Amino acid sequence: MNLVNRLGLFGGVVGVAAISTLAGFEVVKSVTKRQGPEIYGSEDFELMSGDRSRVVMTEDDVPLLVREVGPSDAPLTVIFVHGYCLRMESWHFQRKQLERMWGDSVRMVFYDQRGHGGSGMPTAESCTIAQLGRDLEAVIDAVAPTGPVVLVGHSIGGMTILAMARQFPELFDDKVIGVGLLATTAAGLNKSGLGRNLDNPVIDAFRLAVRTAPEVVQRARGAARAIISPILRAASYGTEVCPRLVAFSEGMLNTVSVVTIVNFLESLELHDESEALPVLADTPALVLSGDADMVIPFPSSRSLAARLPRAELVRVRGAGHMVELEFPQATSDEIDRLVQRAVSRRKDRENATPAGELERTDAV
Repeated sequence: MNLVNRLGLFGGVVGVAAISTLAGFEVVKSVTKRQGPEIYGSEDFELMSGDRSRVVMTEDDVPLLVREVGPSDAPLTVIFVHGYCLRMESWHFQRKQLERMWGDSVRMVFYDQRGHGGSGMPTAESCTIAQLGRDLEAVIDAVAPTGPVVLVGHSIGGMTILAMARQFPELFDDKVIGVGLLATTAAGLNKSGLGRNLDNPVIDAFRLAVRTAPEVVQRARGAARAIISPILRAASYGTEVCPRLVAFSEGMLNTVSVVTIVNFLESLELHDESEALPVLADTPALVLSGDADMVIPFPSSRSLAARLPRAELVRVRGAGHMVELEFPQATSDEIDRLVQRAVSRRKDRENATPAGELERTDAV
């Protein structure tokens, strides 16, 4: 399928505005969407609750809820890592669309990060992006001990992938064959967009309160959210979306403990996984972001892609931070393209192995 045919978007394609060369290439997408409250009127947002599940224990004994779609013996596993103050259901549309596209050829794995959704509550000290990277390694080890893996992360989920790459670079020699980094950054979150609000004395006071009296903070949930919510909500969507979708995403945010929200803020403020980027130098990557993302502005994605030699940079015009929910088919199409690139790259590397070297290996 050629590139133009692969650019199908939810509601129809207006056009490809530009294609230029940058870390592979950059695709700029202009899209239209059907509007109105009925668009997701019959959508079953509880779909993932029926998928088979298991619990993976982390190194510090925090239980992580994991769900799977597709055969356990599929030749490829794709693991999805959700963002800050969300849960695995944020991948709802990708779970539906990619299952139709991939059938039995891919197993999809979703999980709730520590302190989110159905996973266990961590200690304050363990609420770090580095620890999330170790959690991801534990999930891979438990659910996909053999066979190739593609990782896809949104926001802090992308940071999780980078944190794992820095700490477990050996996994990127052969195990992890592709990475999708959606609306994320390797560093500098506190220097651009709404992330600049992380350096704030009011938030510092909440951090102290969480550590000294977490029960009080949880009871004062409304007051805490009134201060923190501009960082979490202001740029979820760049376009007008239907009320039911807003309610769905708001529902995920509202179920996250204020203690979890606050405990991760310091790690987000200090986030710098630049050391991970050389590890991904030979790995096919997708860097996808909306150009109306106020949390992690698009220039951060462009900078990230520029440091990944095998990255394709995709800019979805008008999309905000929750691009996978706002423009789901666009996101799913690009994840599918990433998987095809990763599998093709793996085959090319296998076919490029010198015959003489194989003969020496056979003789040992």
